[in-house]
Amino acid sequence: MRKISSNNPIALAGFDDIFGGVMPQFGETVIEIALAELFPPDCHPFQVNNDAEMGRLVESIREFGVREPGLARKRAEGGYELLCGNRRKMACEIIGLPTLPVIVRDLDDDSAVVAMVDSNLQQRETILPSEKAWAYKMKMDALYHSSKRQDKHSHEIITEQTGESRNQIFRLLRLCELTETLLTKVDTRELAFNPAVELSYLSFVEQTAVVDCMDKYTVKPSLSQAVRLKKMKQAGTLTLEAIDTVLSEEKKPPHTTPTAGTHYRKFFPPDYSPKQIEEVIIALLKDWRKKQSA
Repeated sequence: MRKISSNNPIALAGFDDIFGGVMPQFGETVIEIALAELFPPDCHPFQVNNDAEMGRLVESIREFGVREPGLARKRAEGGYELLCGNRRKMACEIIGLPTLPVIVRDLDDDSAVVAMVDSNLQQRETILPSEKAWAYKMKMDALYHSSKRQDKHSHEIITEQTGESRNQIFRLLRLCELTETLLTKVDTRELAFNPAVELSYLSFVEQTAVVDCMDKYTVKPSLSQAVRLKKMKQAGTLTLEAIDTVLSEEKKPPHTTPTAGTHYRKFFPPDYSPKQIEEVIIALLKDWRKKQSA
């Protein structure tokens, strides 16, 4: 196995640029580990898909090699739990490479979760709403478990580290209360984020009824509809029939206010702007009012 010592100044050159969010700590080494010895975490909020993004990663590794090491910890049953680098591992499998450069770190369960979430949030090109929601939840739970070592609440730590507002973090966490089908619809943009947050307060059976109505009527619940369903739930009046009634409503087209001069455009030169049209109309109305009062 090839080892790069972090005590070697030549090996350290360029680590800030090359390794991104997974930096070797003092005394750590980057080790080439066989892919067969690397296993994903039992609970991993980030998807690993053979998609277009994976295709770009494959081509990058094929041309330049793996430029960022993964992060792993030893497993009691043997091998290593790959906390960060599962997409790079898949890319190596596609190319046919036998090993992945990895930093092996001694981490307890809570520290492993925090490291996994932080490194993936930093390094991933795109992050789905479901991935961010479950990542935040896992990190908050891990920070809560180790709260005796923290001076701040877990949500305050995440707020400072991510720049997300407290309200936005808790709204994201609400997505974890959605059924898998509804959460998938959020990821695929078949359901908008704000209505999804409101629907998260419904029970499993009620959310399933929402999905059925979405398919039956080919609709996306609007924010106003989702809010109504949530209020009915809180009032104890929500029934499956009520869900069907609300979601089968024909949506009115959004009201638009015509811009100034829209109805009178034909009376003005083509190059007149709405502001010019409005000024002419106001001047004519003022003149008309003077004549009326004379």
